[in-house]
Amino acid sequence: MSRYPTVFILRHGETEWNLANRLQGHFDSPLTETGRAQAAAQNTILQRCDLAGFSALTSPQGRAVTTAEIALAGLGLEVATDMRLGEIGIGAWAGETRDTLLHQTPAARDSYDLYEHAPEGEGFAALYQRCRSFLDALTGPHVLVTHGITSRMLRLILMGRAPSALRDMQGGQGVVFRLENGQQKRLTL
Repeated sequence: MSRYPTVFILRHGETEWNLANRLQGHFDSPLTETGRAQAAAQNTILQRCDLAGFSALTSPQGRAVTTAEIALAGLGLEVATDMRLGEIGIGAWAGETRDTLLHQTPAARDSYDLYEHAPEGEGFAALYQRCRSFLDALTGPHVLVTHGITSRMLRLILMGRAPSALRDMQGGQGVVFRLENGQQKRLTL
């Protein structure tokens, strides 16, 4: 049995910068119409779940807050923000396109490596510690609205996997991940 409570984890819907292949980090970009539809799909998914006794937390970044407003509408959950659910910091590279950075960074073999090499960035080890600290302090079941890399790290920890497995963690917008007793289930429409 896992020492963590049951959680549902949602990634924010598609943003204008996701569509443009730009890294956001702590910067923000508004949801696209597709992103709003993805958040509405998450709402439909969550309506089928028993959320009695659940609380909700979201990253304070605008794209996550907007997603939370749509995805949690009508579910009877009060939503609070928590800085620890923010996206991994990418320092000076926030706002840059992945293609440009991959071209300029020979040591980066893919987009994941960019997060580790970003000047003044947070890096995976620090993100792991931030996510672990957050989960260790979590009391009771929660719905969490967060970001792509942060979602993967939270789920990796909840499943008891090593940080090196981050690349293997599936993602997705418009889906909901349920984590309970170290097991993950991807919920879709």
